Amino acid sequence: MTSNLFSDPLPPEIRPADDDGVAAAIAVLAAGGTVAVPTETVYGLAARADRDAAVAGIYRAKGRPDFNPLIVHVPDLTAAERLAMLDDRAKALAAAFWPGALTLVVPRRPDSGLAPAVSAGLPTVALRCPAHPAMQAVLRQSGLPLAAPSANRSGAISPTSAAHVAASLGRRVDLVLDGGETRQGIESTIVGLRPEGGWALLRPGPITGAEIAAVLGEEAEQGPSRGIEAPGQLASHYAPGKPVRLGAEHAQADEFMIGFGAVSGDVTLSAQGDLAEAAARLYACLHAGAAAREPRIAIAPVPDEGIGAAINDRLRRAAA
Repeated sequence: MTSNLFSDPLPPEIRPADDDGVAAAIAVLAAGGTVAVPTETVYGLAARADRDAAVAGIYRAKGRPDFNPLIVHVPDLTAAERLAMLDDRAKALAAAFWPGALTLVVPRRPDSGLAPAVSAGLPTVALRCPAHPAMQAVLRQSGLPLAAPSANRSGAISPTSAAHVAASLGRRVDLVLDGGETRQGIESTIVGLRPEGGWALLRPGPITGAEIAAVLGEEAEQGPSRGIEAPGQLASHYAPGKPVRLGAEHAQADEFMIGFGAVSGDVTLSAQGDLAEAAARLYACLHAGAAAREPRIAIAPVPDEGIGAAINDRLRRAAA
């Protein structure tokens, strides 16, 4: 067993993401349990965001630092407005990209009813409206806001399949909804909207900074980080449990090679050099590297443009 997995070998209950599976998931969530649910990005470890004990179940299952906030998932803009104060900028971004792979960090309403642990002591909340039909069905039919970070051990590789969830969390998750492989394969873009004006790209993702700037009519703020404001900002994250060498043109004798474009490997992010395909396959390739017999992983260069910036962000954190 590789070092990125828990020692518990017992698999969780896995059910198809059909009507019966969704009903079972809602029953678990309503009772305060945890359910791994597919989204268009990665699988999320969901629990109701309005109960301290339920949110604590996420932290306990993941071994997640309690200073790292969680994303709260909602079915639509109306539900988001019950939890946070959304200005014209937030509404414009929601109109452009929701449902989809965009998370907004905005001021939390004092009467939101959200558990304090969701925001890790911050006055803001991270909100996303996901596009995946299974997550949308759970959100709409349950009527609950759901905190849902990636369904894996904290700091380890994010899951893009139900099998990844089972291998990482085992029985630490009460139920897994199997919706197949995720489509985009990399976590949502996170944008922080400053109450005093301006915005920051807190985590790159499928929606680029240029696309955000086009909607808001201004570029992201520059300068030093304000600390942990959103998920995915820890320096070491998405780690496969063994050393990672980036920008490799070929593998050394003790390395498992992840290729891209003209650089071939044991597996490849995209033989055609397609960045969208590379994003979708990123975590599956890292999981393959983690499970390989070689003690090290080498990864081919990936262009730092468009969604390539988000891929390289994850790779740098995996290598840290």
